[in-house]
Amino acid sequence: MLELIHFNILSVLLFSVGLYGVLARKSAILIIMAIELMLNAVNINFIAAAAFKHGGGLFTNFDGHILTIFIITIAAAEVGLALALILRIFRNKSTVNVDQFDMMKL
Repeated sequence: MLELIHFNILSVLLFSVGLYGVLARKSAILIIMAIELMLNAVNINFIAAAAFKHGGGLFTNFDGHILTIFIITIAAAEVGLALALILRIFRNKSTVNVDQFDMMKL
């Protein structure tokens, strides 16, 4: 039987992989994918907490489900905007390496 701690451990592991991806990668596309991993870890936590809050089944409390839907919506908008910006930068600089993004420098 799965307990809440199992979902929390899965969420921590997924968040850690995403955090490593954000800190270690140089490609902007891979950084966006790592951020999505981190958001999915938060979603797992919300759904698990909602399922186990009243000790019942999966659909006893909808707070975590509603927050997860908002996070998925925000993540979709974030990916769309970030990919548009990355495509524009790639068109101008011919690279998606974040170390070579110096357009904000004077």
